[in-house]
Amino acid sequence: MPTIFERLKRVVMERLGVDEDQVVPTADLVRDLNADSIELIELAMSLEEEFSSPSRQVEIPDEDLAKIVTLQDAVNYLRGLGIEDD
Repeated sequence: MPTIFERLKRVVMERLGVDEDQVVPTADLVRDLNADSIELIELAMSLEEEFSSPSRQVEIPDEDLAKIVTLQDAVNYLRGLGIEDD
């Protein structure tokens, strides 16, 4: 089963059009992956869709999105919402 990071990695690659070797836990969404503000919002929406389930609706408010700088920040945030590796 895919881990949170593996699922996140797939979404980031699709949304931001970056190569797999760029998508590492320490990658900065803006500096390393060149995401602009619109792409960050679209990425958050994609993550909400990816990690929501019938029993849990994931929502990432703008103020929380501003705190997600690296991919590891995103993993930690999702874990904080109770999302676990499959």
